[in-house]
Amino acid sequence: MSLPSKLRLRAGILLLSACPVPLAAAPTEESVTLSELSVVGERDGPAAAVPFGVAAPQGSAPSVIEHPVGQVVTEIGRRDTIENRPATSIGAVLANSPGVTVRQGNGGRDVIISIRGNNARSTGVIKNTVVLEDGFVLTQPDGASRFDIADPRAYSRIDVFRGPQSALFGNYATGGAIAFRTRTGREIDGYEVGTDAGSFGYLSNYFTVGGASGPFEISLFASDVRANGYQDHASYDTQTIDLLASYTPTPDNRFTLKVINNDLQADLAARSSLNDFRTNPYQRGCAAAATAAAGCTLTNLMVNGAFGRTVGVTADEAGFGRKDRRTIVAARYEHDIDAQTTWRTQLGFDERNFNQPFYATSSRGSYPSWNFLTDVTRRYDLFGLPAVGYVALAYNTIDNHISTYNRAPYGGPRLGALIGEQEAVQSNLGGRARTEVALSDRWTGVVGISAEGTAITGRNLAYAYNATGATTTIADVNRTFLNVAPELALVYRPGTEWAFRGRVATGYTTPAASNLFVTAAGLPGNNTGLQTQENLGFDLGAEWTPTENLRLSVTGFYEFFRNELVSQSPGAGLQSYTFNAPASEHRGIEVGIDWAFAPGWRGVAAYTFDDQIYTRYVEQLSAGTLTRRLDRAGNRIPGVPANQLLARIGYDVPAGPLAGLGAFVETVFQDDFYLDNANQLKAPGYAVVNANVHYATELVGGYAKRLTVYAEVRNVFDTVYAASAQNLANSISATTGVQNGAAALAAVTGSIYAGAPRNVVAGMKLAF
Repeated sequence: MSLPSKLRLRAGILLLSACPVPLAAAPTEESVTLSELSVVGERDGPAAAVPFGVAAPQGSAPSVIEHPVGQVVTEIGRRDTIENRPATSIGAVLANSPGVTVRQGNGGRDVIISIRGNNARSTGVIKNTVVLEDGFVLTQPDGASRFDIADPRAYSRIDVFRGPQSALFGNYATGGAIAFRTRTGREIDGYEVGTDAGSFGYLSNYFTVGGASGPFEISLFASDVRANGYQDHASYDTQTIDLLASYTPTPDNRFTLKVINNDLQADLAARSSLNDFRTNPYQRGCAAAATAAAGCTLTNLMVNGAFGRTVGVTADEAGFGRKDRRTIVAARYEHDIDAQTTWRTQLGFDERNFNQPFYATSSRGSYPSWNFLTDVTRRYDLFGLPAVGYVALAYNTIDNHISTYNRAPYGGPRLGALIGEQEAVQSNLGGRARTEVALSDRWTGVVGISAEGTAITGRNLAYAYNATGATTTIADVNRTFLNVAPELALVYRPGTEWAFRGRVATGYTTPAASNLFVTAAGLPGNNTGLQTQENLGFDLGAEWTPTENLRLSVTGFYEFFRNELVSQSPGAGLQSYTFNAPASEHRGIEVGIDWAFAPGWRGVAAYTFDDQIYTRYVEQLSAGTLTRRLDRAGNRIPGVPANQLLARIGYDVPAGPLAGLGAFVETVFQDDFYLDNANQLKAPGYAVVNANVHYATELVGGYAKRLTVYAEVRNVFDTVYAASAQNLANSISATTGVQNGAAALAAVTGSIYAGAPRNVVAGMKLAF
């Protein structure tokens, strides 16, 4: 029996013996206290006493995602990330967690987040990570999330779960999970208005209102953000509404409502080749191909939009852009069955509607989905030991409708011929269970498991055109997957200063329907043989808190992947396609430091070393009549920087007439990384420095309660760097069969977006 199989069997046996549901007798209230099962992980600010989005009474059972024992979790608060700086995208906030890699997405504040290098190859959506907000799942049932909808101003705390998390969150949690927590009505207690303005036409206007009265609590956030962009043809505007409301008619019953709506209109610059990036990183002077400056990236579009002759056009001439809307409406009911048991049920509707005429094709579609979750959390005695148990049943489904067109040149975002029609339904049904047991006053054990079935049915019609007519290719899919993910963890606290953690966990990610219908040529077609991505991870870590002013966390991880899902671009303007790498390994170290080393002074650092290699993968490349099989075993997996660091040092005047005045300087560093499976070409690494000054004061005697002002210079030294780079497919010569070298790859467009040059953003906020 293989190691994963043995682990799953043992976890299942232990779980059945530890599951709280069959216990007939309710334990006494004195048998357990929540403080005995406190979280182990890095913290930024005090732990919140209120569960996500609910004005829960003190005696209710804890939410399973609040502070799970044994997990590798970083808590990111508002200080120096949101409260006193212009947080233009969620990427700048999440970079404060070890293990997190941030990439520029497609337009506006869209960013691509990966945890431990999972999803680092993507440039479109968040994969391999489950995203939640106030306890509601924001990852759609096909595994896709986007951060267009995330305006950092709305949040009071963000928890980053690192490593395989499918035992806790189910499908798509091979990398981890991110749990956003919006500000509750009691936290706001009034209303706030704010404005940020800065370089390249950036303007953000936002307001927050919230409060609690009797059984009601509500918070509402809204913003309008727009900018011209620092590249040619990169302007955007986006509007966000985020509502959280709760009603507590009795101490034992609570209702929560969540509503999010985001509208985005964005122009997109062309993704450059490495050569064009070096020549013209910001794609300036690229309005028209006939007068384009050196280094302008051109995309070849078919003159008639269907077949035959092509013409190279700029992003302006082709009207590259996005017009997307995302709407989420969800509700939760919580009931305390008794003093030790809480039952929760929630249902959410989530629709992603998009119109994306960029690069050589244009996609239009609607992805409506439903997400249902019901669970029970119970504090109980297990053989005389205090424990917290959790069982859940989850079901979600998504109905994909997408049409893909060729692009036609000139005249704005013109559509060419229809080349693909896709309809698919994906459903996931599974159960999860988890038990935390206080084995003694120093030892805590955790066992968890999830089992989930996934079904994908659908059809893709691919159309090809020539002078004699059109041909149609049909690809049908009717796939089912069954996955099991156990988890074991052990935490040892010899005293108040130290905590040691060992964890073994598994994760799984099934391919989405959209992965199954894009071929290696980057066109609609048959790719239905993809398998589930699975990983088995080992974590060993320690937390040291000798004083309340110093917090140090170190975690080592080693993860074994089977059938890792890797995406890459087959060429300029084509769709990215996905393939399975049979075996790979991810190993590294994560370090987090938070040190208030003198009155008013604070230093923060988040460092990650991440080494990822293929251990079994033979890539087949074809050109003309020639085919070659190339062994990639031992090569580094593209897209993942080996070293990355965020380091910040700041000073806030602690007392006196200048109290409230502060400043900090931070640097964000990332190594270079390979862009291809053959490890021939690298995207350059970078180090960017940001500087901030801020001031906050209480206002006495006026209508307003508090004033906050701030200004920030980003990329102080005007470093030219690659903020995003799409992996590139290797190729061979059609005449010799020899693999083409780095020079050929460096000329392939469709890969790189430059990061922002030096820019200044300032803002102010009034609280009433």
